[in-house]
Amino acid sequence: MRMRIIILGASGSIGAQALDVIKQYSEQYELCGVSVGLRTDCLDSIIQDYQIKYITVKNQSDLERLQPKYPNIRFFSGDEGLLQLINESSCDLVINALIGLVGLRPTLETLRQHKQLALANKESLVIGGKLVTSLAKKNNILIRPIDSEHSAIFQCLQGNKISQVNRLIITASGGSLRDVDRSQLAKVTVNHALAHPTWSMGKKITIDSATMMNKGFEVMEAHWLFGIPYSQIETILHPQSVIHSMVEFHDHSLLAQLGVPDMRIPIQYALMNPEHCPNTSNTLDLKEIGDLRFEELSFKRYPLLKLAYEVGEKGGNLGAILNGANEAAVELFLNKKINLLQLEGLIQDTISLSLKDKHFIEGPDEQQLIASDLWAYHYVKEKIQ
Repeated sequence: MRMRIIILGASGSIGAQALDVIKQYSEQYELCGVSVGLRTDCLDSIIQDYQIKYITVKNQSDLERLQPKYPNIRFFSGDEGLLQLINESSCDLVINALIGLVGLRPTLETLRQHKQLALANKESLVIGGKLVTSLAKKNNILIRPIDSEHSAIFQCLQGNKISQVNRLIITASGGSLRDVDRSQLAKVTVNHALAHPTWSMGKKITIDSATMMNKGFEVMEAHWLFGIPYSQIETILHPQSVIHSMVEFHDHSLLAQLGVPDMRIPIQYALMNPEHCPNTSNTLDLKEIGDLRFEELSFKRYPLLKLAYEVGEKGGNLGAILNGANEAAVELFLNKKINLLQLEGLIQDTISLSLKDKHFIEGPDEQQLIASDLWAYHYVKEKIQ
């Protein structure tokens, strides 16, 4: 019997590559539903290729337009529609490839319904790591990481004991601005910041990679996924993006996962672990690469990376505030309202204000986390508008 899968965020980069993996292994997996947000233009090909039965779109107007065209498909809309898709599709596994706060509730709903979860929405853990991991543990569900760095750690830990881990080492390509001096950041254009040298990703995550906020989020994600203290999680610059992460054990042996930068590899492993099955990605040619470079990731050069460690250590609702502030600041930068130094300053100021003005909550519930994220988002937007 095939595993029944839904993809939240099927119109994005991760979602599109997840579709490729499911198509390659159609004898093992059945795609029964997707969400596509505003990108309804991609639905014709998805429906034709996968014969899905459930779809969630962003707007009610799109639902009303599409439902008569596809009478045999059940449509839902909006954020509630994401939860309906999870509940009514009778799926076995949810791939959460949504971006931002919108991914938190579907992650929690997936776990509440005792469904398997393959997670690319790092914000679920940045915002609500304690809630998410507590619920997964309560319902005995393994969260399958899709991010290449966390998939690498996940693979290195197979057959090993978490209790014997000395440190996690998360690699970073350095993004589009790794060779740009900090003194020049105010002059960086949007197009320059979006020109990632290694990975092909969406606009927001590409900017997050340039500021190293994405790496900070990945540190927080690793803490919650693997239960490792922040003091034992390190980051290192690795421009070639060949080693995706490493694990050092108590005997100082170091395991690393290497591969070409192709997200279909970690997506496939999230579905198939512990099996390593054939795929269509290229083989890694070490002779062609020659040397592997590593450099320090300086907190002085990347202050948002340092801030992420501090926010993670403090806990509470600060992860939600950090995410909301970052989401707003990135939008402002992409819309050419601020430069990158201003982006950093807005996020730092929001965290400082939240600690001074009693916005900090020690043990927030789901609604308080959502409210904290939205408060930070609107606070940053209103400072510039």
